[in-house]
Amino acid sequence: MDPKELIKQAARIRDKAEHIGDQYIEGALTEALEFFRVYAGERSAFFLQLNKMELGASREWIREDIIGNLDAFIGYVENGLLEGMSIERKAQIDVVSDFLEQAHVLLDSNDVHPAAPTVIVGAALEEFLRNWIEEADLDLGGEKPGLDSYKNVLRKADLITKQDSKDITAWAGLRNHAAHGEWDEVSDRNRITIMLEGVNLFMRKYGEKPSVS
Repeated sequence: MDPKELIKQAARIRDKAEHIGDQYIEGALTEALEFFRVYAGERSAFFLQLNKMELGASREWIREDIIGNLDAFIGYVENGLLEGMSIERKAQIDVVSDFLEQAHVLLDSNDVHPAAPTVIVGAALEEFLRNWIEEADLDLGGEKPGLDSYKNVLRKADLITKQDSKDITAWAGLRNHAAHGEWDEVSDRNRITIMLEGVNLFMRKYGEKPSVS
């Protein structure tokens, strides 16, 4: 959804919250929360502010919070604070970050073979690259979707460095070993921890650079 449409939808929900009867305000709250969850992300201040609404809060208080957060969101978009990245992209990155957190928890568990978090880290990296390519409107040129093709397209567009490309190749190799049950290749927990840390750093480095300059 482009900025103009985001503003339009946010204004629609805001106006609804302002004018509907008190008995319907909780429905407007649900709609506003879902809007922020999808287009701003569950970690955004907009979503968190409304989501922490106390049970039993007055309907007028709920109404004011909905309107205030939607007004703030509209101002955020109007003032160009998307920093070159769509809010959908930010939400996608939040989801991928959650996958990496899950992988970290599994790596800390001695009852789980390192192959499991390896697969999760690889899947998170692939999703990150896929979303990046979509946001940058790049063409795979007939290549089969996957880490290797995503890496090649981003490298060709000069969006990642030669070292990044080598790192992705190494991470993809570990993911493939785990996916194919080659347990000995992914049994070193420290090696997978380094992979997780590397992917985390890669995402932080490129999380704000989704498009061709």
